[in-house]
Amino acid sequence: MFPNKNIAINELKIAEKMNPGPWSQHSYNVAEAAKIIADNCKNLDADKAFSCGLLHDIGRRTGVAAFRHTIDGYNYAISKGLDDIARVCLTHSFPIKDIEADIAKKDVSKEQYEFINKYLNSIEYNDYDKLIILCDSLADSNGFCILEKRFVDTTRRYGTYSCTVERWNKTYEYKEYFDKIVGKSIYKLLPDIENCIYY
Repeated sequence: MFPNKNIAINELKIAEKMNPGPWSQHSYNVAEAAKIIADNCKNLDADKAFSCGLLHDIGRRTGVAAFRHTIDGYNYAISKGLDDIARVCLTHSFPIKDIEADIAKKDVSKEQYEFINKYLNSIEYNDYDKLIILCDSLADSNGFCILEKRFVDTTRRYGTYSCTVERWNKTYEYKEYFDKIVGKSIYKLLPDIENCIYY
């Protein structure tokens, strides 16, 4: 249901060549953050967390896209028999499990929109969904970063929406959830996270 580390890395390398950009380094950093946190959670598989983090944006292999990268990633992962990867390709963009609480341009067909909406309404988030949503906000293309820095970065690029603060609050909830499992702030697990103030 998910690829081993080497296969996942190879998939990302292929995707990088198809659509070069900072998204690929971001994906490596998300994967590392997910693995580190999962290593400190008894109920999570660190290898699965790494692969899910590495390939959460694999839909970007098809080119520059906004909302569409979620369904492109889902469809690609399903075609490879990677159901766990497909799932996080969809869920990672929705801290709030509501299709209308996404901030990206809706560059999808009506059928794709309806599929995503139905999918989100049919599931409850598991710990991998929550972890990848969180790690997506703990890593940019430069390395690990605190949530506030990532929030400001995305808000500068996409603007503010009625759901912006609600999305932030939900992501903070996921951080607090994993802080409790780990027994300390997850920031203390991520090497050199303090360097984010310099870049």
